[in-house]
Amino acid sequence: MAGKDITEKILEDFPDVFADIVNVLLFDGKQEVLPSDLENMQMRSAYRAEGDIHEIERDVAKRWRRNNVRIACVGFENQSQPDPKMVLRVYGYDGAEYRAQCLKENENDPAYPVVTIVLYFGYKKRWDQPTELYDAVQIPEILKPFVSNVKINVFEIAWLTDEQVDKFKSDFKIVADYFVQKRKNNDYEPTKEKIQHVHALLQLLSVMENDIRFEEILNDDEEEGGIQNMCDVLDKVEKNGEKKGIEKGIEKGIEKAVLDNIKSLMESMKWTAQQAMDALKIPSVDQSKYASKL
Repeated sequence: MAGKDITEKILEDFPDVFADIVNVLLFDGKQEVLPSDLENMQMRSAYRAEGDIHEIERDVAKRWRRNNVRIACVGFENQSQPDPKMVLRVYGYDGAEYRAQCLKENENDPAYPVVTIVLYFGYKKRWDQPTELYDAVQIPEILKPFVSNVKINVFEIAWLTDEQVDKFKSDFKIVADYFVQKRKNNDYEPTKEKIQHVHALLQLLSVMENDIRFEEILNDDEEEGGIQNMCDVLDKVEKNGEKKGIEKGIEKGIEKAVLDNIKSLMESMKWTAQQAMDALKIPSVDQSKYASKL
């Protein structure tokens, strides 16, 4: 997920959200995965290319255990735009996890499958890039019998049905509902459903929507009462916008008054702009701004 702040926990990394996404998208809402079944794992791996070490990093990944036996590794990749290289990227992530299972310290453990889920949040157009290796690379016909046709799991969140959205039990229901509404109506009518992971949810919306307004209200969650639901979120966004508009208006008013004073001194005293600004004790860091508008 390009642009994500790695110092903050991604929404899907919370066990309740992670399990919820897997249960709805893979198992039609059946509670196959419990939050307590999930095991955190290292999301970075490395490979050598042209003599240099490069890192590859998943957005989110966890191992799924049942009765203390690993069933699978499940990873998520968040996308706001279709990526023509997505198949290759997922192939690399999955391969790195399979390679880790071959390491000496793991050689006696049973091997388990790797499943990657691509969460596509775009709502203005559908995913239109390859979802299998045969479409992502040019393979000569004589080689096709020897090349495995890897496929990836892309879920278009904005195109989920209302029935699918209703099956979510975590904060991801709010996220899915937001993008479905934006796709259908190009607008969003908030609900009063309580948000459990406020900061992580707002950061996900900010990154996927490329809208900094969601991040600008993060500190409001620390106020008395804080942010409880998406009604609060939109109220805070609107009030923050009004406040910035007022502040900008005040700034423009001050700037106009200063410019009028400079012009008045230049006319009455026959001073240069520099002399007028010095007389008004305008800081040197601001003088070029005013001089450019005279």
